[in-house]
Amino acid sequence: MRTTVENVMTTDVAAVNQKASFHTVAELLINRGVSGVPVLDDDSHVVGVVSEADLLAKQEFKERYYGDGYTPPLRARIRHTVGSEGSGFYKALGETAGELMTSPAHTTNPDVAVVLAARQMDKYGVKRLPVVDAEGRLVGIVSRRDLIKVFLRPDADIERQVRETVRGEVGIAVADGVVTLTGTLDEHSQAITAVRLAESIDGVVAVHDKLNWRHDDVVAAYTVWGGA
Repeated sequence: MRTTVENVMTTDVAAVNQKASFHTVAELLINRGVSGVPVLDDDSHVVGVVSEADLLAKQEFKERYYGDGYTPPLRARIRHTVGSEGSGFYKALGETAGELMTSPAHTTNPDVAVVLAARQMDKYGVKRLPVVDAEGRLVGIVSRRDLIKVFLRPDADIERQVRETVRGEVGIAVADGVVTLTGTLDEHSQAITAVRLAESIDGVVAVHDKLNWRHDDVVAAYTVWGGA
């Protein structure tokens, strides 16, 4: 079983229209207990994301006294430039969700593997991804917390998939998501493959390799091709 975004996403999504007021966005974030929401056009297409950080720019750039002229520190400016937050100065002038949002939004699809969604979050430095259908319309949202759900997969399910995936006379035990492989295989390469296959299964926290082999074809191949 390959866990996809559809298996872990939230379908009861808090979202706002791009014409929604600053006050409406702030109220929704507080009432729903979320740190960011998708911004939609009139046809429910995702056009951006607005977060707490976007709203806080309104306070961040408020002058404490005439001529204060606040400039963010270098680290913050770099984060705004290469990260997911956008320019804080211009967001401080925003009055609607469309003016406050970061656009375009980084989105994903329901059939995407959770590992790819996790990589996308890390790549763009975002905490959530709106989930859209083929037409770009909102169908859900997936957060970092949602992706962690895969590690709550029952040990029995993990063990069953490992047995279906790993071939040969291999002993398999799973406890709290940690897989232990035991037994003796014909070739060293078979043992390496078994460990890699087990590691690739959704919900596996770690693999303890206690496998043995009768013939070390890995060393033999290295000697022929690279170690002679």
